[in-house]
Amino acid sequence: MAILTGKPAADELAEAVRVLREWQYDGAPHQLHPGDLGWFWRFGEEATAAAVRTWSRDGRVLAIGLLDGADLLRVTMARDAQQDGELAQHLVDDVIDPDRGVLPAGRVAVEAPKGALVQELLAGQGWQVDEPWTPLHRDLTEPVADPGLRIEVVGPELVPVRTAVQRSAFGGSTFTDERWHAMAAGVAYADARCLLAYDGDGNAVATVTVWTAGPGKPGLIEPMGVHQDHRGHGHGRAITIAAAAALRELGASSALVATPSSNVGAVATYRSGGFEPLPEVWDYYRA
Repeated sequence: MAILTGKPAADELAEAVRVLREWQYDGAPHQLHPGDLGWFWRFGEEATAAAVRTWSRDGRVLAIGLLDGADLLRVTMARDAQQDGELAQHLVDDVIDPDRGVLPAGRVAVEAPKGALVQELLAGQGWQVDEPWTPLHRDLTEPVADPGLRIEVVGPELVPVRTAVQRSAFGGSTFTDERWHAMAAGVAYADARCLLAYDGDGNAVATVTVWTAGPGKPGLIEPMGVHQDHRGHGHGRAITIAAAAALRELGASSALVATPSSNVGAVATYRSGGFEPLPEVWDYYRA
């Protein structure tokens, strides 16, 4: 059977999330996580559906991609399909031809699991490696230490505080109360949790969202940020530890996060929270 490229409708997103959950396992290369779709869901269900692509054969989904912005496709494959030549060639044909509606002309990039055949084929087309990212991992077999700050789980009453800390932590952030509610209404958020950390004076100083893929599977931190007025006091470490504890409570086997390698402060923060860096990864881009 031929490979078919698909674009799920909004009411089909739950199936994409389910398949992504199945593909997560400890020791997997850095890859698209259901939490990535969940975080994108802040733009609404219709926008999320418009950003998702699938590649199937004989009724089985073999690859799922997320258009994370106009110029980046983040894609992962089933564990037994990462070296599938037919799939890899079809996917590459889709991304190099703007008329196929996956990526536009110009400078675009593709994130795929390290070692997947797609990377080799893109390199053969003259695509180049972009700036490296550092994935980090924390095993959650053992209990997680107390973070040292008061941690609150975000419900509807804390949404304005949650979004305000996010906007302070990330310049240019457009995360509003409305977008939090859109994210929380998505199917991926059923296995997620937002946290706020408070200092001794009662200030909300840091926030994080954690996503699981189900019991016994790796969970994801996306995003984590510290309020710009409260940096330099170890709050990033504290909220990172709280995130690990929340994921363990939700049944995750481990915690994952990734940050640009150039962001040495973020790498150091995650390491201080018990995360260990994994080998660097990179996107492939067409100039």
